[in-house]
Parts: sequence; structure tokens; C-alpha cells
Amino acid sequence: MENKLKLYGFNNLTKALSFNIYDVCYAKTPREQKDYIAYIDEQYNSERLRAILTHLVDMIGGTILNISSQDYEPQGASVTILIAEDHMVPAGGDTVVAHLDKSHVTVHTYPEYHPDTCLATFRVDIDVATCGEITPLSTLDYLISSFDSDIITMDYRVRGFTRDVYGNKLFMDHYMTSIQNYIKEETLRKYDAVDINVYDANLFHTKMLIKEIDLQNYLFNADVYELPPRARLEIMGSLRREMIEIFSGRNIY
Repeated sequence: MENKLKLYGFNNLTKALSFNIYDVCYAKTPREQKDYIAYIDEQYNSERLRAILTHLVDMIGGTILNISSQDYEPQGASVTILIAEDHMVPAGGDTVVAHLDKSHVTVHTYPEYHPDTCLATFRVDIDVATCGEITPLSTLDYLISSFDSDIITMDYRVRGFTRDVYGNKLFMDHYMTSIQNYIKEETLRKYDAVDINVYDANLFHTKMLIKEIDLQNYLFNADVYELPPRARLEIMGSLRREMIEIFSGRNIY
């Protein structure tokens, strides 16, 4: 984005990023499962989500127009932020043309647990839709680090068209081959990543699965060293199967 294109009028392209994370936890007893949901609601309530999205908007150079947030019973939260990018362009003489690109950022959380498998899953869905020169791809490392992400799925799409000064239609205003190019190498090393891209349609999809599992990080109110080796292996197997199915997007086991 450093070498800006010479456009006729304004950039009318719309860039949409869908960012989804899954955090899996092992909670065996009903008490542990309820405590896990309560912990998620406390850590990822609308107030903290609002702070995350507000910083995201600042990172992409947007202007906040309105914020709406809500916590839900029995669980979950949502935040929606309407943002804009302002343009002030001289139109000749003393006349100034103002152009307002309206965009939005939303986040929704879905904590849930499955009593039969003793597994609890926390899902976060973040959608960023921007207009003009603003692109949300630069925020990916920040989003990944803001949550405990075991599985990550990301979709990026550029829609519409704009024109250069010669009147030619432009359906993409920046070179791109993969979403992974916008994620730091040290972050990528922690995950197995797969791309599914449709370049002719400006559609980019990347999904990531955590490589190493530190069992203690997945136990809720329990000490891994108090578990017998066989139990540790069974729990590790349950966690890995759950992650693989979510990563694959289908029932396997």
C-alpha cells in the first residue's frame, strides 16, 4: 500500500475480513464446565471485546462513528462498531469535496460445552468490512495474540471495482497471494496452515491448527501431574480429535 495507485475519483473497493478462532478446553465435571463458561464470560465480556476492536480500528486508521455492545444470558457477548475513513479533496477554487467511506467491525462470542465429551469450546467471530484504501489484513497478528487460538479460520474478499485515471476498471488495488503473507513468521511456526484461494474472484481463505498441545493449558481447575499417564493420553486424544474435526469442518471420528 506504499505505492498508491492513481485513481479517478475515489476508491470504491470493499474489503471484508472474516476472522474466526476456536479455543478448546477439557472440563470433566459439570462444575468445571460451568466454571469454564463463567471464566470465558468474565475474560471476554463486551467491555474487553470493545477495547480489542477499538484498538483494531485505530490500527487500520479508521474513525469510530458509533459503538454498540451487549452481554447475553446465559452466555456470550457482541460488539459492533461503525467506522469511517474521511477524505477531503480540493475540487477547484474554494470548493472542497468530502467523501465518507462507511465501514464496520463486529465481534460475537460463543462459549459452549459438551457434557458427553468433557470438552468446552469458545468461539469468536470477528468481521471487518472496510472501504477505500483501508485494509484490515495488518491486524491479524494482533487478533491472534488477543485470544487463545487453537484453530483459526480466515476469509478475505475484495469486492466491487474502482477506476484508474485512464478509466480502466480495477478489481484489486494491492498485490496478494495469501493471507499468510500478513502473519508474522514466528506466529505461523506455531500452526499448521492451509490455503484455499480463488484468485480470479479475489477470494482468499486460510485455516490454521495449533501444532503442540501443552495439556496443562487445556485443563480447567486441575493439575496435569495429578492425572495418571493413561488419563493424560486419553485427554490429549480427545482434544486433538476435537481440533482436527473443527479444522477440517466435518465429522471424522
